[in-house]
Amino acid sequence: MNMLFGGGSYYYLVLILEAFCIIHCLRRGTQQQWLWILIVIPVLGCLIYIYKEILTNRHSIRIPKVDVGAVLNPGVKLKRLEDELRFTDTFANKVKLADAYLEAGFTDKAVEIYQASLTGAFAENEHVLAQLIIAYYEQERYQEIVPIAQKIYKLPQFARSKAHMKYAEALENTGQVDLAEKEFKAMKGRYSYFEQRYQYGLFLVRQNRDEDAYQVFADILNEERQLSAMERKANKVWFAKTKDELKKLAVA
Repeated sequence: MNMLFGGGSYYYLVLILEAFCIIHCLRRGTQQQWLWILIVIPVLGCLIYIYKEILTNRHSIRIPKVDVGAVLNPGVKLKRLEDELRFTDTFANKVKLADAYLEAGFTDKAVEIYQASLTGAFAENEHVLAQLIIAYYEQERYQEIVPIAQKIYKLPQFARSKAHMKYAEALENTGQVDLAEKEFKAMKGRYSYFEQRYQYGLFLVRQNRDEDAYQVFADILNEERQLSAMERKANKVWFAKTKDELKKLAVA
């Protein structure tokens, strides 16, 4: 390749183009069809790939599959998952049903399945442990959350998760306010993690630190203006809640 283009910047341009196409095909799941071509004939392969997979499909819209019955009647989804577990009693089917129970508000049923799932090779399953933290919080079993959180605390996916939020709130509810604030601060980040930061603001209000809470809420709304329309839409619930809290603090 270096000989073909005489070295210099052309070589790096080809590498960049090749890397772009390879990453794109890996994300689309078409690596079996394209990866070998992109590696063996990088320039021609990349040009063909861009034409067929990017330019030709630029107007195509992928419509996600929606279970209309489950949306209109959540009981339909639960019944289907219950039947699946009845016919195929696997760990995956148990967890899917428990997750659906938790989402639908049947926390006791969800906890029962989660607890029964933590056996054998799945005794320390991180997803189930994280879901248990959320479910235990709903049941106000704050003391039991702390040891579970410590098992998965160092996992990267726990860092700014909903389970981490509930762990911080559980610490607060067990009187460990300083530790709780430390966890809330660990979940902060500019132009992101708005739910976590909103919950931190509420924590500060509960600690009668209205000025600090006001600053947290104000920062969230200031960043909203810099976001794309899609990002604002994805977080509109937290922006609306933040505005309400700012109004309350302004009145106070």
